[in-house]
Amino acid sequence: MKRRMQSPVGQAVKWVVAALVLAPTVALADENLDWLEAEGTVAEAADRLQAVVEAAGATVFARVDHAAGAEEAGMSLPESQLLVFGNPKLGTPVIMRNFRAGLVLPLRVLVVEDEGQTWFVTQDTVQMMDSVNVDAEVEGVAAIDEALTQLTEKAAKAE
Repeated sequence: MKRRMQSPVGQAVKWVVAALVLAPTVALADENLDWLEAEGTVAEAADRLQAVVEAAGATVFARVDHAAGAEEAGMSLPESQLLVFGNPKLGTPVIMRNFRAGLVLPLRVLVVEDEGQTWFVTQDTVQMMDSVNVDAEVEGVAAIDEALTQLTEKAAKAE
C-alpha cells in the first residue's frame, strides 16, 4: 500500500484552512454563552448558587466537580463545578409543549475559574431552546430565562 506524503507547506496550509473554517464556529459557540462574574472561589460560588436555587424551591439534581474528576483520572483542570438544577413547575410545561426541551432541561451552570476570576457560565436560554427546535415563544421559556438570570445574579455576590 502506497502512502501519500504531504509537504510541510501543504500541511501548514491545511491547518490554516481548518483554523479559518473552525474559528467562526468557536466564536459562535462562545456568543451563545453568558458569563457572569462571581465573587469568591469556585466552591464558594457553587455553594451560594446551590443555596439560592434550593431557597427558590428548585431542585438540584447534580453537582459535578470536573477538577476532582480530572484529578482522579491523573489529569488536572482549573477549578470547575457544574450545577444541574430545575423547577418542574417551570420546566415541565415547556417539555409538555415540545418534548425536545427535555434535551436541554434541567438547566446547567458551570462555575469555573478563568485567569484567577470565578465565573458563572450559562448557555443563552433562547439559543439553547433553538438548538433543539423549541420556539423561544413557547409559554414558559421566558420564565425559565428570567429565573436563571435572577438566581445567578443573586448567587454571584458574596454576602
